[in-house]
Amino acid sequence: MSIFVDENTRVVYQGLTGTAGRYYGLLNRDYGTQVVAGTHPRKAGSDVDGIPVFATVGDAVAATGVDASCIFVPAPGVPAAVAEAAEGGVRFIVVITEGVPMHDEARTFARLQRHHPEVRLLGPNCPGVISPGRCNIGITAGHIARPGGPVGIVSRSGTLTYQALHELAEKGIGCTTCVGIGGDPVPGTNFIDCLAAFEEDPETEAVMLIGEIGGSAEEEAAEFIAEHLSKPVVAYIAGMTAPAGKKMGHAGAIVSGGRGTAAAKVEALSAAGVRVGSNPTAAGEIMAEVVASL
Repeated sequence: MSIFVDENTRVVYQGLTGTAGRYYGLLNRDYGTQVVAGTHPRKAGSDVDGIPVFATVGDAVAATGVDASCIFVPAPGVPAAVAEAAEGGVRFIVVITEGVPMHDEARTFARLQRHHPEVRLLGPNCPGVISPGRCNIGITAGHIARPGGPVGIVSRSGTLTYQALHELAEKGIGCTTCVGIGGDPVPGTNFIDCLAAFEEDPETEAVMLIGEIGGSAEEEAAEFIAEHLSKPVVAYIAGMTAPAGKKMGHAGAIVSGGRGTAAAKVEALSAAGVRVGSNPTAAGEIMAEVVASL
């Protein structure tokens, strides 16, 4: 199995007619993802390499039965695009766009929780989700992901998401689903959401967690792992050498006082029984040991 998406997921690309949306929409379709629709209010009735374009997400849902959306629109348009997808009947929304203001993220997520609690939002500012060999929504290069499990991956960092997939594939280890949650301060889907889903997935036998400095998401994940996860977890935390007081990379990667440091996150995860690698390659080697012992 996989979490969140599989070979039956039908996807609409909001922004399919744009340069990036077209590139990744067609790339994902070529991978085997059911990219069956795009939207643009002024281009309804046209198509992008055979993919029909509709005026609204609601029209796309009615005509094609899409149940997931991938959003490639400029940051100011993201809140409206998410609302359109949710109101149109989509239940899984992936926002690739970066640069969405934190207050817009918070308001958008709050509106979803209040009016559409059944909808899952992934992102903004994330690479998306891939269930190798089944479905790829977003910007992850499908060729670096080995299908077949038994490892699930959840990561705050886009680049390290790709490296985690590569490290495992180099060792002949497949992945059930890899979820890039993004590193913004208000992610629609967090570590705990993914850990809980992996715990329920019978094909996922171990989990790799990629974190980074800033915030408390990794410490909260450690508490959840200690209390609720029966499967082994291997982690890597980026930012061990980050200078104090400096913002590093993502807007969420801000260390305040003693909170959010890499050392504090490693300590919390280790106390929860998680094996933490000193670098991405070391984490991959540890996971290889774990898989061999399953």
